[in-house]
Amino acid sequence: MSTKPSIIVVKKKGGHGGGHHGGAWKVAYADFVTAMMSLFIVLWLMNTSKKIQEAVGGYFRDPSGTANKVGSYNQGTADNFIVTKDNMEQLKAQLQQAMRQLPNIDALKNHIEMTITPDGLRIELLESSKSTFFNSGNSELTPDGQEILILLAQELGSIPNRIAIEGHTDSKPYPPGSPYGNWELSVERANSARRLMQQHGIRADQIMQIRGFADQRLRKPDAPLDPSNRRVSLIVEYLQKHDDSPGPDASEAKGGAAADSAPTEAAGAKP
Repeated sequence: MSTKPSIIVVKKKGGHGGGHHGGAWKVAYADFVTAMMSLFIVLWLMNTSKKIQEAVGGYFRDPSGTANKVGSYNQGTADNFIVTKDNMEQLKAQLQQAMRQLPNIDALKNHIEMTITPDGLRIELLESSKSTFFNSGNSELTPDGQEILILLAQELGSIPNRIAIEGHTDSKPYPPGSPYGNWELSVERANSARRLMQQHGIRADQIMQIRGFADQRLRKPDAPLDPSNRRVSLIVEYLQKHDDSPGPDASEAKGGAAADSAPTEAAGAKP
């Protein structure tokens, strides 16, 4: 009896390994790309400005943007934060922290004073014998003066509180017969500070008053020629909750020598 040979069928696999078509490598590659992207984001943030770093940090701390944080650059936060007598210290601390980032702060720190007063936070930029913030005898800002005022404008522009700016001089007179004196210099320096700050964050409706006092409010009455009597003062006023903004005549009712109406007859001081 004859038997038929068994037919054996051999199936050969394709030339490519099966592992090549698996999905495990894709997961590993995706993890690698994510890690590299995170690294590049961190490196980028380390080289950005303080403003951007705080904005990114503020988002992760408060994604909804509802926290009341002074100095926050999240849109909408400034309208919610009210600087009152109860939390003015928080604003002062925020400004001091921001100033520590200035490259020349060691040379300027003794010429910047912050004091909480019944009117609000008073920030004073005190001149030295070397003309720290303004060039001698005029209202032109020095590079250091521009830097500190720009920083203050960026910080204060994020809150709704209004600001008054004052100019002061010492008692050193200009030459007799000079058409320019104490009153002109004090008002023009205050107005020069206002212009720069409005260009870098302060809103036009945030400035309440520009005042020039010449040498009538000396910081050191017993030393009328002391350079620190020459100063520009920023007063961040308290803002009451639900306080309506005053009308256009409100600043006139509060008095003070305005930029367009300061007296000009008194003897001037030439720093």
